[in-house]
Amino acid sequence: MPSPDDLLRLDEQLCFALYSASRALTRAYADLLEPLGLTYPQYLVLLVLWEEDGATVKRLGERLELDSGTLTPVLKRLEQQGIVARRRSAEDERVVHVHLTAEGKALKSKARRVPPSMACRAGYELSDANAVARLELVRNELRALSRRLR
Repeated sequence: MPSPDDLLRLDEQLCFALYSASRALTRAYADLLEPLGLTYPQYLVLLVLWEEDGATVKRLGERLELDSGTLTPVLKRLEQQGIVARRRSAEDERVVHVHLTAEGKALKSKARRVPPSMACRAGYELSDANAVARLELVRNELRALSRRLR
C-alpha cells in the first residue's frame, strides 16, 4: 500500500497524467493546424460547424463541453479571421447563431488531411477498426469518470 506521501506525488496523479496527455495532443495538432491558421480550440469549433452550420453558441458549448466564457474569445478570433459570422436570432436576441463564411467552408477541404496525418503520427490507421474502438473506449471511460466526479 502506498504511503500517504506517495499518494501526493505528481506522477501518481491521474489528473496530471490526463492533463499531460491532453497538452501533448494539443501540441501535436498545433503542427498540423498551423498551415491552416488555426488553433486547436478553433479547429474543434469548426468540426462542429462543418456538421451543424448555424449552430447556436449554446449548442457549440454543449458539443465541445465549454462554457461561453471560454468559447466566446475563440469565436471572436474566428470572426476576425473571416472564418465565421455570428448573428443574433431574430426571434430571441439573446440567442447567437454561428455561421461559416465561404472561407470557413473552404477550410473544410484543407482540414481533411488533419485526421489521417494525426493517425499516422499516433501510429494507427483510420481504417483500423480496433484502434478506433480502443480510442472510443478510452474516451467513454474518461467521460464516465468525469460524470462520476461531478
